[in-house]
Amino acid sequence: MPKKETIPYVQQQLLEAIAQLKDGKARDQVLSTLEAVCSQLQSLVTHDHLTGALNRRSLLESLEKELQRSKRTGHTFTVALIGISGLPEVMEQHGQEIPKQILQIVTKQANLALRELDSFGRVGATEFAIVMPTTWLDQSLVAVERLKAQILSYDWSQIAAGLQVTFCTGLTSNAPGDQAEKVLLRADLALQQARQAGDDSVRQVEADLPVG
Repeated sequence: MPKKETIPYVQQQLLEAIAQLKDGKARDQVLSTLEAVCSQLQSLVTHDHLTGALNRRSLLESLEKELQRSKRTGHTFTVALIGISGLPEVMEQHGQEIPKQILQIVTKQANLALRELDSFGRVGATEFAIVMPTTWLDQSLVAVERLKAQILSYDWSQIAAGLQVTFCTGLTSNAPGDQAEKVLLRADLALQQARQAGDDSVRQVEADLPVG
C-alpha cells in the first residue's frame, strides 16, 4: 500500500470513496473519507513531500502576507535562510537515505524550537527559510541560536555513527517596497556569505544593501 501523504495514497483513498458511493455505502461514512482526502490534498499542495515543511510556494505566500501586514502596521520582520552543511559528503559516505532523514529531523526540531507564528519552509535542496513576524534582526539571532541548540542536542548517532549536523544562516529584514522574492534573494546573499565564512556561521544583509 502507498504511504500516507503521497499522491498515490490519496488517489487510492479517493477511488475507494467513489466505489463506496457506487455500492450504496452510508453517505456519512463516505463523506468522512472524502473530508480526509481533501485534508491530505491540501497538505500535499502546501507542504514539501519529503520533510513536511512548507514548500517554496507556500513559504513565499507566507512571506508576501507578512509584507502586506508590515505595510499596514509598520512592524519589522525578519527572514532567516539556513543551509544544512555537508550533505553531499554525508551522501557520499552513508548513501541517499541519511541526508533525507537529516532534512526530516531538522524540520521536526525546527517545529519544536520556533514559535507557532513563525513560518518554516523548504526552499531548496538543502535550504530552509524562516519568516519571523514582528522580529528585529537581533531578536532573530536569538531564535537562530535556539534552533542551533535544539539541533545540537539531538542524538544524531541514532541514524549514523559520529554524525553531527550544523547549518549556516543568512538573515535580512523587510524594507519599504519589498517583494517576497527580493527579500529571499537578500537572505540568500547573506547565506552565501555565511557559507564562505565556514560551518555554523551567521551573516546579515541589511535591507538597503543593493543586490545585483
